[in-house]
Amino acid sequence: MPTSSMNHKAGFVNIIGKPNVGKSTLMNAMVGEKLSIITSRAQTTRHRIHGILNKPDYQVIFSDTPGILDPSYKLQETMLKAARSALVDADVLIYLTEIGEKPDPEDAFLRKVAKTKVPVLLVINKIDLSNQEKVRTCMEQWEKILPNAEKIPISALKKFNVDSIFNRILDHLPESPPYYPKDALTDKSERFFVGEMIREKILLYYKQEIPYAVEVEIESFKEEAKLIRISALIYVERESQKGILIGNQGKALKRVGRESRLDMETFFQKKVFLELRVKVKKEWRNNERFIKNFGYH
Repeated sequence: MPTSSMNHKAGFVNIIGKPNVGKSTLMNAMVGEKLSIITSRAQTTRHRIHGILNKPDYQVIFSDTPGILDPSYKLQETMLKAARSALVDADVLIYLTEIGEKPDPEDAFLRKVAKTKVPVLLVINKIDLSNQEKVRTCMEQWEKILPNAEKIPISALKKFNVDSIFNRILDHLPESPPYYPKDALTDKSERFFVGEMIREKILLYYKQEIPYAVEVEIESFKEEAKLIRISALIYVERESQKGILIGNQGKALKRVGRESRLDMETFFQKKVFLELRVKVKKEWRNNERFIKNFGYH
């Protein structure tokens, strides 16, 4: 339960939208830290991740959610549930879209957004890649679908107009004591972020199906005075994927390990020893028990 505090604001700001519109970039920009991994691939975000921004008189809990998509297997069904749950517990809802995305008036999820009682900020991203006329046309299209939403054009990558979003969030945030300790940055564990750093490199360096068939399990995380020893297991669905992931003479996997380790050392401000292994778990994305073991709910 939150502890009491006078004239303090606190609340949950949930960021939703289609895959690959920059939700993670926006949350990271808001929090000021890289909490969500970012790649150009759709479905990069699999979990709801809370990024917590603390100031003396407010606490904003940003939630980055998986993209809204038509699921093809059980893992994607779980990801869609996580996205839908963002409509339930939000104090402020950000629907993030981008120039070029045309809203579908028959979209069931958008209809739910239109009916929500909480304030909705329709944020139109990537305007740095467009012009005023296209931005105006885009806003008119969305006005028909989400007439009650406040429209804010931005460039999350260049942080243009991001301050406008934040000011409106504070206007709508309810008075409340903090929900998390005032020194908290996220609700996720160190192990979670280690796994995400490894998965990010796989998304960046491999093509086609490989990144989507991968999940990472942190087997051990041992912190010493000057070193963190980490052992991670990378799951794939087929032997052929294992071979591609490891690469000729293990060179591909060594690159993933090296680049992941450098990120970890920056994140933890400590030397890291990282051991990676690859294991085949057939059709794990359609295995409910395995999905739950990875923390998907």
